[in-house]
Amino acid sequence: MVRPRLCRRVRFNPDITYFKPRGIPLRKLQEVILAIDEFEAVRLKDLEGLEQENCAKKMNISQPTFHRLVLSARKKIAGAIINGKAIKIEGGNFRYF
Repeated sequence: MVRPRLCRRVRFNPDITYFKPRGIPLRKLQEVILAIDEFEAVRLKDLEGLEQENCAKKMNISQPTFHRLVLSARKKIAGAIINGKAIKIEGGNFRYF
């Protein structure tokens, strides 16, 4: 039996949840969904500059789980920028604290 996923703790609720390339109509764009917990992982690691261990503690997850989360988020963001896709921030397994 699979172990149930723990709710990840998130402190930041983004006001802006959609990014798209300029000059391309929305109907012509593909979307990449960035989960709110992935967004929080990137915020803590890349914007706040925290060590991975501290980030994992803040989100109430293990360090390997945090590492997978931030890698997934970075891959989605890079793919969207390079391939000209829109980024929509929504969903995920989290709770605000």
